[in-house]
Amino acid sequence: MKLAQHMVTTAIILAGFAIAGTGLVAFTYQATKGKIAEAERDALLRSLHSVVKPEEHDNELFSDLTLVASPRLLGTKKPLPAFRARKNGKPVAVILTAIAPDGYNGDIKLLIGVNYNGTLSGVRVLTHRETPGLGDAMETRRSDWILGFDGLSSKKPDKKDWKVKRDGGYFDQFTGATITPRAIVKAVHNALDYYKQHKQDLF
Repeated sequence: MKLAQHMVTTAIILAGFAIAGTGLVAFTYQATKGKIAEAERDALLRSLHSVVKPEEHDNELFSDLTLVASPRLLGTKKPLPAFRARKNGKPVAVILTAIAPDGYNGDIKLLIGVNYNGTLSGVRVLTHRETPGLGDAMETRRSDWILGFDGLSSKKPDKKDWKVKRDGGYFDQFTGATITPRAIVKAVHNALDYYKQHKQDLF
C-alpha cells in the first residue's frame, strides 16, 4: 500500500515538473518571439544592404517587395520574395531570392542583386549545408570568391563561359570542391535570365 502511494506521489510530482517545464518553455518562447523576429529581420536587412548599399535607395525594402516563382530559373516552385530598390521613385535594382538546388549537400539559398541595367550588384548566401572548410568558401567570412560576381551580367562573360574553369568556363572553383561553385554559378546565371524575361513585371 505504501509503495503504491509512493508511486502515485512520485507520478504527481513528475507531472507537476513536466507541466511547470512546459509552461516555462512556452512563456520563454512568447517573451522572446518578438526579439527573435526582430533579430532575423535585422540580419536579413544587413544581407540585403550588402547587395544593394543603403545610400543607393531611399525606399523601405521590406514594404516594396513582390513574390515570384520559377522552378526552372529560381530553383523552386515556392514563391520567393523579390525586394525592389528605388530612389526618388525610380527603379534602381531588384534583389531576387533564389535556390541553387544542386549543392553538394542540398539547397543553397541566395540573394542576387540585379541593377536596373541588368548588371549584378552583388550575390550573397543566406543558408546552406555545404561542407565546412570546403564548400563554405562561398561565404564572405571565408573568402572573397562570391564578390567576383559584382558587375557581371548575362552577357559578361559570354553565355558559354558561365561555368567554372574546370568545365571550361570563366569562374574559379574552390580548392577541393567544384560542385558548390558550379551550383551557384548556374543559379546566378538563371536568375539573370529570369530578370531579363520579367524586368517590367518586377518593377
